[in-house]
Amino acid sequence: MATTNIKEVAQRARVSVGTVSNVLNRPEIVSPATRERVFDAIRELGFVRNEVARHLRVGRSRTVGLIVLDVANPFFADVAQGADTLADEHDTMVVLCNSAADPARELRHLYQLEQQRVMGILITPVDAGNPRLAELAARGTPVVLVDSAATGLQCSVAVDDRLGGHIAGSHLIERGHRKILFVGGPQSIKQVADRHAGFTSAVTEAGDTEPGGGVDPGGGMGPGGGVELVAWFMPALSVANGRSAGERVAALPSGERPTAAFCANDLLALGFLQAMAARGLRVPDDMAIVGYDDIDFAAAATVPLSSVRQPRELLGRTAIDLLLEEVAEPELHRHRQVIFQPDLVVRQSSDLHRRPH
Repeated sequence: MATTNIKEVAQRARVSVGTVSNVLNRPEIVSPATRERVFDAIRELGFVRNEVARHLRVGRSRTVGLIVLDVANPFFADVAQGADTLADEHDTMVVLCNSAADPARELRHLYQLEQQRVMGILITPVDAGNPRLAELAARGTPVVLVDSAATGLQCSVAVDDRLGGHIAGSHLIERGHRKILFVGGPQSIKQVADRHAGFTSAVTEAGDTEPGGGVDPGGGMGPGGGVELVAWFMPALSVANGRSAGERVAALPSGERPTAAFCANDLLALGFLQAMAARGLRVPDDMAIVGYDDIDFAAAATVPLSSVRQPRELLGRTAIDLLLEEVAEPELHRHRQVIFQPDLVVRQSSDLHRRPH
């Protein structure tokens, strides 16, 4: 079946090709009666505009690429929803890409999106210092970092993860815990490193502290007085890795076991919670748990999960807003770094004051 072209639409509507183009691109300058004739012709002929050819002419599409670390993480789904909602209000489409925290895969997505002449790119980068990001901006493709702070070469929207970790640590100490486990993902992920640093600072401020450092998940907790902190860095921020950490903790003798765990995201925390239930340990009586992100599943868990809340959809909306601002006025645009403050939502998983021993 032959493809209908814009000349045929113009002939059917008895207008010029230029008028059809105006209806498609600037309908507000065409009279209502003429617009209706053109739209009738489009419907009758089944005309579909060739967006690829149009993008080649104007040099830019109405598409934004969004690259996230883990498309299976509900946190990023919420960020994407926020971005997509605002983008849709501006007649723009968001294309979601998953880097899976793999630098090579991330690089392929960046190349492919640039080849597609996207309007701009939103990205939670594997490495915020990747020079490829600055190169894209220099060639005219705006880049906004999401859930990651920028150095000033791009706009960024992020949450103060050090503060978030500090809030979680302070909460567990206030609840009387003196042997606390941090469960993170790879330390190469800046958010994990920042949450651990904030958590460690809260424990240090409690005084008489013995940080345990990076301990292999198969090892013991070790002796100590005051507040004892041990950090385990798992291969990925996933439910399976949280469950694995929880099983190893549960297998420790009760005298060596921590009484609380702060997990670097809610997926780890939910897996850790599953392991506690499977091993017959009570939450929060035997083990208090705090997660991070406050995804919807946190409140719906068998034992509702305490979690450091991030404004997930607001991150996505703000990122799109910054990108559209840069696209609209590139000469006047000044890069901005927007940082939101997290807060702790206390639920049953940690809401118990522990008596000192």
